[in-house]
Amino acid sequence: MKTLTDKLLEFQKQIQVIKKDAKNPHFKNTYATLKQVLSEVKPILSEVGLLITQPINELGIGTVITDGKDSISSFIAIPLGLAPQPLGSAISYFRRYTLCSLLALEIDDDDAHMTTANKPTATKENIAKAKQGNFTIQQIKQHYTVTKEMEAYYESI
Repeated sequence: MKTLTDKLLEFQKQIQVIKKDAKNPHFKNTYATLKQVLSEVKPILSEVGLLITQPINELGIGTVITDGKDSISSFIAIPLGLAPQPLGSAISYFRRYTLCSLLALEIDDDDAHMTTANKPTATKENIAKAKQGNFTIQQIKQHYTVTKEMEAYYESI
């Protein structure tokens, strides 16, 4: 009987470089959308006996691959304080990133250029909400610039 690792190896032998199907007009680059990545990986995963799910839960946004007995997963924390539209965008990005990372897909993706932009500075409101949601200061720093004053505030509440 084939193990999860055997099935993943079969998958890796079959998958090719993911084709880019979209262009970002702001940065004039091309990238593979989530739809494109899923359309290329799902048939091969199914063929080798693997199921993919992409849950959103208290851990964040993730990808889980299972053969019904064993599973592997990858999760990214949900960004804090986003309005619905930017949150939806982040979910799509993170679904694509966790999937590509988990399967070690060959994909050139510089569509995340925006992540290198300056992070917003955390406010007392951001910090209080994050602390209430049991986020660590390290998780908050992934999404916000945290001043020493705000870090002290986090520790005091």
